Amino acid sequence: MIRRLRCDQGQAFPIYIMMVAGLLFVALAFFAVGQASATRNGAQGAADAAALAAAQEARSNLIPGFDLERLDPEGWEDLLDGNGFDLTGACGRAADLAASNDSTVVECLPPTLANEFTVEIETNYTVGNSVIPGTEDRHAAASATAVIEPRCDLLPRPVPGNDQPPGDDESGEERTPVEFRCDGGETVEFDPLDPISWTDLGKFLFSVRLAD
Repeated sequence: MIRRLRCDQGQAFPIYIMMVAGLLFVALAFFAVGQASATRNGAQGAADAAALAAAQEARSNLIPGFDLERLDPEGWEDLLDGNGFDLTGACGRAADLAASNDSTVVECLPPTLANEFTVEIETNYTVGNSVIPGTEDRHAAASATAVIEPRCDLLPRPVPGNDQPPGDDESGEERTPVEFRCDGGETVEFDPLDPISWTDLGKFLFSVRLAD
């Protein structure tokens, strides 16, 4: 009886080793899946940041020569439609943000409809070594789209009365303040005689968000 037990124990040992090895492989495989998921999440975060950076850069800059102080109502409406943004540095800003997240911009598409910036990136880092072959050379890719949206409407210019003389510039042209009604009922005024920077005004007039 004693000899038989020892024999059974000897036969069970290799099975035990195989079970442990199998469980270890499964654990390492799950770890590799986690690594891949973390890399994809990092890529998506980098793409989101790059797309938002591109849109924000465009929002902060107007086409050279765009004179806010002399815009008529039609010109302001055109600006609120998003037709006055300088897109020159947008993709460069996206590349900077991608680089700060250890990624590279593969493609940056300027807005073609509703001022949407689409940025595609690839991580400079890989998934890393794992029990799954090829992960050590596999990079993650992701894309994101950011949208510049107007959040204000142009209010009719007040008609100057006897107690409200219009503002005039040096050439004698009438220059009255321009008012906007924004989300939440907030009113923003742009006074040609005392203008603020476009960067500050643009943050009131437009919002930047990731597309759904």
